[in-house]
Amino acid sequence: MWDDRRWGLFKRNLQPTLTLWSAFCSFGLCMAFLGPTLLDLRCQTHSSLQQITWVFFAQNFCVLVGTIIGGVFKKTFSCSLSALFVSTLLISAVFSIIPFCNNVIILAFVLAVAGLAMGCIDTIANLQLVRIYQKDSPVFLQVLHFCVGFGAFLSPMIADPFLSETNCIQNNRTVNGTFSDLTHIRKSLVPHHVVNETQFVLPTDGLVISQVSYAFWIMALINLPVPIAVLFLMCKQGVGGCCGKKSVPLLPAEELPPDLQMDRLAPGQEKTLHAKEPDGLIDCLKGLRLQEAPCTFFVVHIIGAVVLFMTDGILGEYSGFVYTYAVEKPLYIEPRVAGYLSSLFWASITLGRLASIPVSGKLKPVTMVFINLGGIIGTFVLMLCFPVSVVCLYVGTGLLGFFLSSTFPSMLAYTEDILNYQGCATTVLVTGAGIGEFALQMLVGSVIQSPETDIFLVCGLTFGCLALLFYLVLILVHRLHSHQTMAAPSKTGTIEESKFSYQS
Repeated sequence: MWDDRRWGLFKRNLQPTLTLWSAFCSFGLCMAFLGPTLLDLRCQTHSSLQQITWVFFAQNFCVLVGTIIGGVFKKTFSCSLSALFVSTLLISAVFSIIPFCNNVIILAFVLAVAGLAMGCIDTIANLQLVRIYQKDSPVFLQVLHFCVGFGAFLSPMIADPFLSETNCIQNNRTVNGTFSDLTHIRKSLVPHHVVNETQFVLPTDGLVISQVSYAFWIMALINLPVPIAVLFLMCKQGVGGCCGKKSVPLLPAEELPPDLQMDRLAPGQEKTLHAKEPDGLIDCLKGLRLQEAPCTFFVVHIIGAVVLFMTDGILGEYSGFVYTYAVEKPLYIEPRVAGYLSSLFWASITLGRLASIPVSGKLKPVTMVFINLGGIIGTFVLMLCFPVSVVCLYVGTGLLGFFLSSTFPSMLAYTEDILNYQGCATTVLVTGAGIGEFALQMLVGSVIQSPETDIFLVCGLTFGCLALLFYLVLILVHRLHSHQTMAAPSKTGTIEESKFSYQS
């Protein structure tokens, strides 16, 4: 896993690598807090269940927008650091402000800002880590995505002691709901799909009794070292006049990627390279002289995004609706027991990403993605073969989380390797994954109440098979792309001269 060359590369890039990893912990921290705390936020804003679930939509939609915006800040490493600092600082600010949001519209706006920050972090951290390590990036990407799993695991644990065990709005006309009722609603809340509010006493007027504000302030303090770490790195790079003197680069000049070399160039040289730097996805594509690129160059971008559209869609729909599936027919699992399924799913994702760190040093990304997709399909087939087995559902949930865990970083590393770290693969793939998680969750939410009891698992199996099908097409396109680039050196040379060609 860690040969001398890779270890030396890591030591020379220690500070930026740790900073990017910590930023992804912020991403995970902000990703998982909303579900457990939503009922207390409903009380805080005096809103109904239908109204408060719109904050899910606001955050998820803006995460998608943020992933696109994040590509604008990739012009230089310094520019990316500035955006990363603002984004991580905004997350701490959002955690601090949430307790003061007494209106659901204001809360939705605040969480939309958090979503934009999360999307920027998602794109920038993946992109910069790939640029720094290139062919060695799979191992470091696995650690990066382990960090988001760790953050997502941490925030519900912080919130849990402060969640209300009874209705947190008290008045003379209602009786407190039981803790099991509130747990059932809390586990069932996903975007645009809530349990029937009329089954429970959930008043909107009265005295608010909730301690969830302390959880948000604790998370704000826990996250605060992250923007401070980014600020220190900015100072070391001499960004924004933080320091009067620029430090020695982390790598020798000839080994630095262009983004990191930019701050070390003379003004005339920097101007020349700036002319080649795209500001976003559109400029990125324009800068590659696409009329001279082989058609397979575009197909790789598109198919890679479609594969992650499917796999991240599976992650979003399964995590959102596995509880709903478990408590209804044919399983009818007790709500308290079914509540552990989501925790098991995210725990297996986190452990899977941890296990993938040493594995990615031995296996190529193309092999890891194939194994993962085969495992995803096999897991859904297993659960469909035993649809009334509670044990099978728990085993399948753990296996599914494990196979999904390393799919995104492995797919990202494989696609970038196909394109020789040229083009706009990271931005396109991150955007495709975000759209998939958003769209497929809404799609499954619209059909999960179907009379067909296994529709939830059938949807997952269908998405998994489509992902494998497109992945096999991608492998074929990879071979065609290799032949085309070898047969047309004049065309590929144009691309290799662009900013996306980095020395290893």
